[in-house]
Amino acid sequence: MPKTEQVIIAGFGGQGVMLIGQILSYVATNEELNTVWIPSYGPETRGGTANCSVSISEEMINSPIVTAPDSVIAMNLPSLQKFEPKLKKDGILLVNNSAVKDYDYRKDLRVIELDANKEALELGNLKVANMILLGAYIEVTKVFEKDAITNIFKKIFSGDKAKLIDLNVRALERGMEIAKQH
Repeated sequence: MPKTEQVIIAGFGGQGVMLIGQILSYVATNEELNTVWIPSYGPETRGGTANCSVSISEEMINSPIVTAPDSVIAMNLPSLQKFEPKLKKDGILLVNNSAVKDYDYRKDLRVIELDANKEALELGNLKVANMILLGAYIEVTKVFEKDAITNIFKKIFSGDKAKLIDLNVRALERGMEIAKQH
């Protein structure tokens, strides 16, 4: 893991943007790292815009505000347009290109496009598109190992939700496989 990683995850409400951020923060805490998760919702919960920022560091985090992230996960076009300009030079941009077509990306970024919606549907559930993007993110950034994420799945998907673990693990692995090809 880099000494400090700052990521913004953004999309429409209901796409699991906040869950990605929460999982990253839970894993950081589990790994005894410092972390800050800041959610931001648009006027509607489902269908409106939503984003969150996550800072993960071996050192104390001085400010919770992320102004120039190392990485951005954009699940739709409005999120891409809003956060791509804020990415650091040589930053990592993961894009759900199910929702973004023919975009003129900055040339100083590492861009990874994934058709996360299509991949999620092939796994049998559109709701795991976010986990596909999370898998790609951890593969590219090396911020955490897959096992660290899957261990958190076992904690957050408990009781009746335990049946979701296998599907989410498969989605995470699919995202990692796609990212290896880029």
